[in-house]
Amino acid sequence: MIKIDNKKKVFVLDGKNYSYIIYVNEAGTLQFVYYGKKVDGDDYLTSVYAKTLAPEPNGFNIDNAFNGMPSEYAFFGKGDYRAPSTLFVREDGFRASRFVYKSHEVVDGAPDFGSLPHARRGGKTLCIVLKDELSDMEISLNYTVFDDSDVIVRNAILRNCGKNKVRLNKAFSFCLELPDAQYDIMRLQGRWAQERMPEVTPIGKGTVRVDSSQGGSSHAMNPFAALLRKTCTETSGECIGVNLIYSGSFAITAEASCFGALRLQGGINDLNFEWILDGGEKFVTPQAALCYSAEGLGGMSREFADFYRNYIIDPARAYMRRPIVINNWEATYFNFNRDKLFDIIDAAAPLGIDTFVLDDGWFGKRDDDKSGLGDWFVNEKKLEGGLKGVAEHCAEKGMKFGLWFEPEMVNEDSDLYRAHPDFAIGKRGVTPSRQRNQLILDFSRKDVVDYIYDAVSKVLKSCNISYVKWDMNRFMTEFYSEKLPYERQGELAHRYILGVYDLAHRLTSAFPNVFFEGCAGGGGRFDGGMLYYFSQIWTSDDTDAFERTKIQWGTSMCYPVSAMSCHVSACPNHQTQRITPLATRGLIASLGATGYELDLTKLDDCEKEEIKRQIASYKNIDELVLRGDLYRLSSPFNSNYFCEMLVSKDKSQAYVAGERIHGVPCDLNYIIKLKGLDPNKRYTVKELGITASGKTLENAGLLLPRLPDFGAWTWNITECK
Repeated sequence: MIKIDNKKKVFVLDGKNYSYIIYVNEAGTLQFVYYGKKVDGDDYLTSVYAKTLAPEPNGFNIDNAFNGMPSEYAFFGKGDYRAPSTLFVREDGFRASRFVYKSHEVVDGAPDFGSLPHARRGGKTLCIVLKDELSDMEISLNYTVFDDSDVIVRNAILRNCGKNKVRLNKAFSFCLELPDAQYDIMRLQGRWAQERMPEVTPIGKGTVRVDSSQGGSSHAMNPFAALLRKTCTETSGECIGVNLIYSGSFAITAEASCFGALRLQGGINDLNFEWILDGGEKFVTPQAALCYSAEGLGGMSREFADFYRNYIIDPARAYMRRPIVINNWEATYFNFNRDKLFDIIDAAAPLGIDTFVLDDGWFGKRDDDKSGLGDWFVNEKKLEGGLKGVAEHCAEKGMKFGLWFEPEMVNEDSDLYRAHPDFAIGKRGVTPSRQRNQLILDFSRKDVVDYIYDAVSKVLKSCNISYVKWDMNRFMTEFYSEKLPYERQGELAHRYILGVYDLAHRLTSAFPNVFFEGCAGGGGRFDGGMLYYFSQIWTSDDTDAFERTKIQWGTSMCYPVSAMSCHVSACPNHQTQRITPLATRGLIASLGATGYELDLTKLDDCEKEEIKRQIASYKNIDELVLRGDLYRLSSPFNSNYFCEMLVSKDKSQAYVAGERIHGVPCDLNYIIKLKGLDPNKRYTVKELGITASGKTLENAGLLLPRLPDFGAWTWNITECK
């Protein structure tokens, strides 16, 4: 709901449980008033509270320095010494700006930004236009609210309304001013195979920066941050999360001023960013999703999960039952032929697996990672009968067929590179940096995107392919395009990611019956931008059943479990060499879109029966994975138990899955208290043969089982009818 006092220029935005209030102050600038638990907006419409937040130290004398005004989009060079939200340079070199209110409107629904990912539908949007008093620039600030969500979606559109060009050096998506800085900050940091590890630190004074400058959201840092009150826990206390719906280089900054206030803002990383706006042109920043929770981190996570499922992920896929795949990568790597693949398919079909995904190595001259990328045609010497033969064999066994691509990359040893070396990012004559022996195609160029679209489309039309795994195994280094002029080289990284979105839009539109999964060297580009096109993403290349508890725990801070692609792999694990029980591997993989990645032909009968049991059990709880609420019960970071719980929206069904990390002497009588059940309903815990009320299960809890190292258990809980 959006309420406006047009006389006082006060704007009250209400979501499900929060209020966000801003107003136009006496100086004409747009100013923050309140963000938090829902309040009676009418009190703010008639109160003088907003005036108590006047600029310091000189009131509303706008020509004096005011270092403390809570601005809704911070300008530069006119007395506010903190970091601005935007920085642009006119042709005469002048950089100062001062934005004042011009107009506003409210429209139904969310803005549509074409292939740039955005909230898809529903809600209402407040658009406030600000005019720079010192130039011909205007900024439109969009605020989209949903009655059924605690997420507010924001972005900015910068317009050059003059005739002369302007050079943007910074264009953040949002700015949020808070009256105090008494928060800790959470980020999801990591590295390859250890992505999205939650880390909480004090903000202190100065600026904390969460960012990636790699041309992608990266393994090292996710485009997410959360401000946590000192009393915030998993289940209680206040926090504010922000998640950029963007897949490129990003930055989120939290700046505590000398006056004690806090400025949180973020968007496209301003390092190595420039964008030329000619007269009449506009620049659309990525959307940012902000979530206020008074119910701790768990409340924030559940709101983000619902937001992504309801408003970001393709509605045709968001609640669709996920394919249960067998992927051949860790079974064969590059060393396979038709007969080997047929053996894996034959072994998979009786187990209940419904989709075979052929990974890297099926195309061009591709027997290792040194050649062939970019040559999207079948290597029939290696794969007799081509893809059609594999697809037909899958169909004979009642299975579907999927295929791996890495469309953004090229090997120098490839027909594509030999014909079009200029297609790769980098400066000719300068030895490029290589990662996995590959270069990045210049997706800032439409002709390159068109070429790859045609090549991939031809393959997808060649036979019955129902699943695509889209990989991306390196990030950007050279940041140079042969086709961009000198003054536009700073546009490359953002233009590249717009090209990725364009290709994803075209392929998913042209092949609506193909299920697309995202991947980036594992979980290197797990973000809201990619989820707009890919309803699930390969969570990490690390499939170890202990390491995955931490990776999936961190990922769930702001992404739904249904978006996490989770596979059971062989032991010793190929990433850690750890040995864990097959039952435990299956249980951890069940907390997401489950699948398998191992050589099924090497399993004994007992192992095959275990997989059949896992798949049958998963089909009983997959609706909870798709639609349920996640409650994190015990953290693998600070206890000897990992435990999570999925609860149906109507609270009639729940699934508890846990792992005891180490067997410890005298590690007895640990109780875990369940969450999310209806306290007034009675439930049966199938595995324990007990019946109890939701109130008892939440307050008294259940005794955790004593298990050996990496032992796992499940409890299936149903309402008593």
